[in-house]
Amino acid sequence: QVQLVESGGGLVQAEGSLRLSCAASGNIVSINSMGWSRQAPGKQRELVAAITSGGSTVYADSVKGRFTISRDNAKNTVYLQMNSLKPEDTAVYFCYAVVFTTNYRGQGTQVTVSS
Repeated sequence: QVQLVESGGGLVQAEGSLRLSCAASGNIVSINSMGWSRQAPGKQRELVAAITSGGSTVYADSVKGRFTISRDNAKNTVYLQMNSLKPEDTAVYFCYAVVFTTNYRGQGTQVTVSS
């Protein structure tokens, strides 16, 4: 089993910044991709950003240029630096990690952006 623990969410004003962290622990041999998804009230979950073990990244169009994903493979940790936050970024943010072919997900952290 693999556990993912997110931290760093909270309340911020528009144009502010937050940094999310997610640490993986447990029966980890190697983690393939890691990333973040989010779900706003009444909306479907969407992928925000992902990063492979080699460092290749992908971002949702809505966050390009504002969010940066990074990871520390030695610490099995992924980060999401969020700048220029907008009220529409308000959501529960979930970390995920793919170990072999199994996708693990954290319990989520709330991000609220006030206008």
